[in-house]
Amino acid sequence: MSRIGIDVGGTNTDAVLIGSGGVRAAVKTGTTPDIAGGIQTALARLLEQPGATTDDAIDAVMIGTTHFVNAVVQRRELCPVGALRIGLPASASLPPFSDWPDDLVPLVRGQVHMVEGGHEYDGRRIVALDRDAIRRAARDMASAGLRHIAVSAVFSPLVADDELEAERILAEEIPDVSVTLSHRLGRIGLLERENVALLNATLQPLARRTIDAFIAALRASGIAAPLFLTRNDGTVAHAAGVYAVPVYCFASGPTNSMRGAAFLSGMADAMVVDVGGTTSDFGTLRAGFPREANAAVEIGGVRTLFRMPELLSIGLGGGSIVSDDGTAIGPQSLGFRLLQEGRIFGGTTLSATDVAVAAGRVSLGDATRVADLSPGLLHRAQARMAAMLAEAIDRTKSEAGDVTLVAVGGGAFLVPDRIEGVHQIVRVPHHAVANAVGAAIAQISGEVDRIFTGVTRDTAIDTALTMARDQAVADGAAPATLETVEIEDIPLTYIPGDARRVRVRVVGDISHPPAAT
Repeated sequence: MSRIGIDVGGTNTDAVLIGSGGVRAAVKTGTTPDIAGGIQTALARLLEQPGATTDDAIDAVMIGTTHFVNAVVQRRELCPVGALRIGLPASASLPPFSDWPDDLVPLVRGQVHMVEGGHEYDGRRIVALDRDAIRRAARDMASAGLRHIAVSAVFSPLVADDELEAERILAEEIPDVSVTLSHRLGRIGLLERENVALLNATLQPLARRTIDAFIAALRASGIAAPLFLTRNDGTVAHAAGVYAVPVYCFASGPTNSMRGAAFLSGMADAMVVDVGGTTSDFGTLRAGFPREANAAVEIGGVRTLFRMPELLSIGLGGGSIVSDDGTAIGPQSLGFRLLQEGRIFGGTTLSATDVAVAAGRVSLGDATRVADLSPGLLHRAQARMAAMLAEAIDRTKSEAGDVTLVAVGGGAFLVPDRIEGVHQIVRVPHHAVANAVGAAIAQISGEVDRIFTGVTRDTAIDTALTMARDQAVADGAAPATLETVEIEDIPLTYIPGDARRVRVRVVGDISHPPAAT
């Protein structure tokens, strides 16, 4: 069995070939504006590597990308969407887009419609669903050319009937509509859940273009294997299943690195730092997967609450600009310009990589160009890096005591051998392409996060587990390989009927991949 893992970042595109013996070949290339062209280049160079020779057919290609989250952050390639809120009169004071950044709203807001309906926290109906108002809203949005619509209803994760009925009516009135239902993505908080649905709807056209470009790149490279995309929880979904839910790929880059760190180090529980060109991302592995965030997460200034890893990013990377006296580092970074403007590459700007080369931590470029750096400057700069890392580690910890830290990423050489609060620093082979390794080894998951009422705790958990397993198998996981990686249940004392929120996640190996794309 052989798999190719690819991570398409803002600066670099990394690719690895993994077989039964582990990592057989790996390459790092520059990301290009033409996504398909950049992937083709990476694949061509990968398959030219000596270790890429294999008698095994490539049975899957896994791609992770920051393309979707970058589109939100950079305010590009977003389409206008319709927002349908079901909850009047209860939610009239804060309409959709109320808490969005001013520069993002004009790009995404097509029309906003608010209608009567929704449920209370205990499942009781607020008022009857106004189906006629939904039909009028659908016709208005159709007339305006809106084909991507987000639907949110008050407490829909508890009772989803109104959102499902709205989807049916919208499909009748707008035959080519694409509807995102908030209860399938987010959690209890109405605004955060609605925001996720709106972001998802605005990204769907870009998702189709991007995934089609990935497919074209595979075809042009002569690789007849199914395509999977990595998701926020460190697992994968078949490309066809991502067209509708691109938000599930928002944090696939950092989670790929964490999964790759777990695989390369053989450690299931540890802290991971992924040092790139501009930032260092910190996260925690639990049972080999990133710990999930339970608090709201901002994406491009938009507050959301859905399936995202708990991450912390700081402005320290290989391209981080160092002050003349070495006391300040970042957050400004040379980024992809490091190879032209960094001192060891003939430029005039002092970067963190220049400091590492001068200190003998890594061999890159022309070390004679930084031979003039004083020992005092090098000491101050390295001490500042260590302090930045130590502070971030302390902020990422969930319990007292020193931690084990796995250092990956192209800038992992910036991590010193001793850091306060760390009892062991683990360095792994192929650390620079850990993100692509994480993509290549990813499994298929099934997750259920819902509220149960009127049943016992054991029954609620068993039901959720069955639902999660069925979902994983339907998505292509082999039943015999399924493992439960997370079970969480929280009693909800404010809801009658022995209510509890149950969240379970199972993972399994790919069984019978869909026909080659």
